[in-house]
Amino acid sequence: MLTHIVCFKYKSEVADGQRVEHRARLQALAGLPGVLALTVGADVVRSPRSYDTGLIVVFPDRAALDAYAKDPRHVPVAQFGVSLCDHIVAVDLE
Repeated sequence: MLTHIVCFKYKSEVADGQRVEHRARLQALAGLPGVLALTVGADVVRSPRSYDTGLIVVFPDRAALDAYAKDPRHVPVAQFGVSLCDHIVAVDLE
């Protein structure tokens, strides 16, 4: 199993509606091939070190993660996230 974790820090001018749309687009990726589980949500603590949105995706292996990264349904969602964010961090765990 491989767990892919991504945290998104939105630009200050990003409206709440865009944040909700981004999370909905991320949630829609749950049906992509190789995705065993997907969780997405807004930060509830809102501390100075918090990011705004978190994404956790579980894949059976690295090959599934690599295929997901190139999937034509994932790419525009990733690009949308980049357009909204000041910073994005990721970690992948086995």
